[in-house]
Amino acid sequence: MRILQFMKRNLNPVFHITRNNFEPKIEEFGLRFLHKRGVSALSSSKFKEDDSILPVLIVGAGPVGLSLSILLTKLGVRCAVLEKNTAFSRHPQAHFINNRSMEVFRKLDCLAEEIQQFQPPVDLWRKFIYCTSLSGSVLGSVDHMQPQDLERVASPVSVAHFSQYKLIRLLLKKLENLDFKIHEGDRDIKERKILMGHECLSFAVTDNCVNVTSSFHKDGRTLKKDIQCGFLIGTDGAGSTVRKLAGIEMEGERDLQKLVSVHFTSQALGRYLLKERPGMLFFIFNTEAIGVLVAHDLQQGEFVLQVPYYPPQQNLEDFSPKMCEDLIFKLVGHELEDIAVIDIKPWVMHAEVAEKFDFNNQVFLAGDAAHRFPPAGGFGMNTGIQDAQNLAWKLAAVVNGISPTTLLSTYETERRPIAKFNTALSVQNFRAAMEVPAALGLDPTVANSVHRVINDGLGSILPSGAQRVILDGLFSIGRAQLSQAILNDKNPVGLSRLARLKRIFEEGKSLQLQFPAEDLGYRYKEGALVLDKNVIHDAENVPTGRRRDYVPSSEPGSRLPHMEVKSLSSVSDEDNFSTLDLVSGDKVEFVLIIAPVESSYNLAHATLKVADKLKVLVKVCVIWPYNRANNAAPCSVGNYINIVEVKKSPNLPSWWDLCGMNDRGAILVRPDEHIAWRAMSEIRYPSYEMDKVFSVVLGHAYKKPENIFDAQVD
Repeated sequence: MRILQFMKRNLNPVFHITRNNFEPKIEEFGLRFLHKRGVSALSSSKFKEDDSILPVLIVGAGPVGLSLSILLTKLGVRCAVLEKNTAFSRHPQAHFINNRSMEVFRKLDCLAEEIQQFQPPVDLWRKFIYCTSLSGSVLGSVDHMQPQDLERVASPVSVAHFSQYKLIRLLLKKLENLDFKIHEGDRDIKERKILMGHECLSFAVTDNCVNVTSSFHKDGRTLKKDIQCGFLIGTDGAGSTVRKLAGIEMEGERDLQKLVSVHFTSQALGRYLLKERPGMLFFIFNTEAIGVLVAHDLQQGEFVLQVPYYPPQQNLEDFSPKMCEDLIFKLVGHELEDIAVIDIKPWVMHAEVAEKFDFNNQVFLAGDAAHRFPPAGGFGMNTGIQDAQNLAWKLAAVVNGISPTTLLSTYETERRPIAKFNTALSVQNFRAAMEVPAALGLDPTVANSVHRVINDGLGSILPSGAQRVILDGLFSIGRAQLSQAILNDKNPVGLSRLARLKRIFEEGKSLQLQFPAEDLGYRYKEGALVLDKNVIHDAENVPTGRRRDYVPSSEPGSRLPHMEVKSLSSVSDEDNFSTLDLVSGDKVEFVLIIAPVESSYNLAHATLKVADKLKVLVKVCVIWPYNRANNAAPCSVGNYINIVEVKKSPNLPSWWDLCGMNDRGAILVRPDEHIAWRAMSEIRYPSYEMDKVFSVVLGHAYKKPENIFDAQVD
């Protein structure tokens, strides 16, 4: 483990922590708790008493860090951001935003709507195309959009294709609307600041705060600045400094593949593809070159080419702008007059998850700092956005005095298993992508084996020039498999390969873009939630790399199912909204969903009383059936909202059918739209039950009353 570089100035003794500092899980009354030794003494009063301690400092101004800063600010938490770069990158990088992330963005002042407004039309990017060149023959194509994806059946918003640098621009605009300022150089670290050119050098955890030292450049000198914060969040990417300073290792597969990313523009190429074969990804295989072209925006003519990279025989210097232009021409099938190479970057594909997501409940990792995936299915940025959503409400609950810091231990408990699952899924999807070249006679595993032999075997004793000649020669022989003389339906070998390729596409065994079941259907299995008693849960999901449909679920830990609803008093379809909109994005508020049934009203009354005692906000939502056959009167006292189901057809399932429940049940939803608890039937002692539920979900210590009636709230 890397040793922490402690700051010279400490106002309090530093809290030292061992790598494995978890106590065993404790089960009581069928509820699961997580306790940690060395829990921080920080409390909301600490931030109120001392304004010099910034509640949250975020290191890294990528999509995850900026999203987290918006979420926290909207929840009333003072925060600031450090970014070591002096300017934001124009490299497109991540570009696919899945359903769940778009749902999060809906709560960021209509960010999702702006993304959909500015993204290219769906018909221009819904396909992956496999071809011998961009102007040559098409080997096959896969359409990744299905009718339900566009009809918004499972979600109130669709997926999007939007480059990362464009997303960052919109996020910065949202932060500007929240009075955030971007600064460089010597500025005080205050709330609502993004300090560019500031690098985190070290941190030390104390009983009262986290002492952080950052560096910045001014007038040719490197200066240092000390910052005190309650919580430090590392969203600083795959090479995270915060993770390294905390001594947290990564676990998983390294060096799956090395690639070079070439960012370029060509209006001519964009116009051609718009007319002839619009798509998002183009997999190109011919005797001269192999590569994957990402069409970030055909209308703007913006592209990124990904090509395999085999050092040390190949050097980054080999990929000069001129060489990259020639490579692009080979893949296009002809020269382009208006090509402009903007940037050339090497990168390494990993599939790793951090062994821990938090350090002493005061330092946390999110996004690429916590997990690194192959770019197959767009899991990297999307998993990070969902990390931010999970962490934000928990930090807000602690900073605002609703919960003790023990709640924060559930961040790792909930998010790390999701990261591990998504890692496995992205690896499966990456391997599916390799099925296509393998079917064409280009098995990537053979190429990697040849490279290893040259590096580590007999080839390693040869001069570097000879190694390069051998490698290029072997790859040239491999690409010869793609010649028209072989790859045609009159050649028995070519006919067999083309038939195999066709089966791969028809059976969905190639690279997939969407995973609805995993995107919307992931479930936290322990953490800030209360599991059902005596309920047999679904079998453990195993990643397959194949698209699977989402099945709504109301099991605790699941994301609240989407259904279109409207206010009971509304008469216009323009007033329709999603059940997800019942959850506020501007405060730490839980939502209790019930039917208009007397026993459920009793539960709601008890819930509001318990919530008042614990100083937590709760809104009660009464969902009325589509035909409103129930004659009970709507609730109009207290924090209640009465809504009614909206159906395009009377034959569609009711809300409670969609949730797999009956109308005698109830659902408690967390501020991150995940279900904290549910009752499948009438609750006999509602105050007692809800006192237990909120104690577990909010991280409070729970003491079972000696007499169950003592728990009842009048």
